[in-house]
Amino acid sequence: MIPSIGTSSFDSTGERRLAERLEQKLDADYLLWHNVPIGPKQTYPDFVVLHPRRGLLILETKDWHLDTIQRASKQTWDILVNGVSKSVANPLAQARHCAIQVVNALERDAQLVQTNGPHQGKLAFPWGYGVVFTRMTRRQFEYAGLGESIPDHYVICKDEMEESAEPEAFQRLLWNMFVHQFGGAITLPQLDRIRWIMFPQVRVQSQGALFDDSDAEAELPDIMRVMDIQQEQLARSLGDGHRVIHGVAGSGKTMILGYRAEYLAKACTPASKPILILCFNEPLAVKLASVMSTKGLSDRVHVRHFHSWCHRQLTAYGQALPPQGNGFFEELVGNVIRAVERNQIPAGQYQAVMIDEGHDFAPEWLKLVTQMVDPNTNTYWCSLMTRKAFMNARAANSSASRAWASRHKDAPPF
Repeated sequence: MIPSIGTSSFDSTGERRLAERLEQKLDADYLLWHNVPIGPKQTYPDFVVLHPRRGLLILETKDWHLDTIQRASKQTWDILVNGVSKSVANPLAQARHCAIQVVNALERDAQLVQTNGPHQGKLAFPWGYGVVFTRMTRRQFEYAGLGESIPDHYVICKDEMEESAEPEAFQRLLWNMFVHQFGGAITLPQLDRIRWIMFPQVRVQSQGALFDDSDAEAELPDIMRVMDIQQEQLARSLGDGHRVIHGVAGSGKTMILGYRAEYLAKACTPASKPILILCFNEPLAVKLASVMSTKGLSDRVHVRHFHSWCHRQLTAYGQALPPQGNGFFEELVGNVIRAVERNQIPAGQYQAVMIDEGHDFAPEWLKLVTQMVDPNTNTYWCSLMTRKAFMNARAANSSASRAWASRHKDAPPF
């Protein structure tokens, strides 16, 4: 399940219960996404289910009781919302609309469609959609005649997703939502291409300009690099607050940090404070800044080399720069630290602060950086290179950890 159940935000108890059943009853080769924007138009289906042999399935979840529904047709349903009648689209039509948007996007990729025969140009694997009524039994569904507006095989009801349900029987309900069964297994390269098209957030930019999803005529790239499943799971499940990422070199720490910066930037209001990414490595700072600029986020995500950032802080607030020579950089940081302590440089300048290669940061640097986080957002990140470096930084940075914890009581220490 992406993001993990523990970090997902569910609209209802029924939606959460369905997430638990999907995770419990489906085999390990299913991939599940909950409330993640998909496709060029970034629509939000409740659940996306992808299986290498079964295909792609979009699920719409409704937490309605039977007496909530006043009238149902193939086009619209009239439901009661806080005692007031409201006309909404047929739930199945909602799921179908979302599915077709995704399918149209996938069919642009020559490697995902049938190359010959009567269905040439159509997806090479099955796709489907359906509705889950989490508070209505199958008997109630049939008694109310709702099968006239939604065919039975497109529906899963409350009593069919109990904890006691047999996994095979539960999976069969999902399989029945696929109208057509054809083709062989989806290959691993095809799975990557599906994820690249459905989830632009997990794309790995290697070179050149970013692909413009809004351009219907744009040519899809031959090579589509995406985060692996574990990286995507971590990136989408991290949540707010103080986080430390550690892993071996090349495991994607910087990529996940960049993903999170982009996510926060797009989620914040125009009046929000910017996000700061600090790098110890200057070429990396230049590269990350270029990526954010290409994505149109340079005004909301500021990427800086740490010592360059210190220099800017001093000049922006009229503070003295140290003389050039030995010890320049140490004095540069020291001047910023003292200016912050005297309130000559303001604290809390950023919505979030993210540090790449945090093991290279001295304890006093980390103490300084944590003061730059707006206390109303409580978001501070640190990317570390290896587990050994993480343990060393944890021991060395206890003072910075205590400084952080004194201001953010709920944040875990290093």
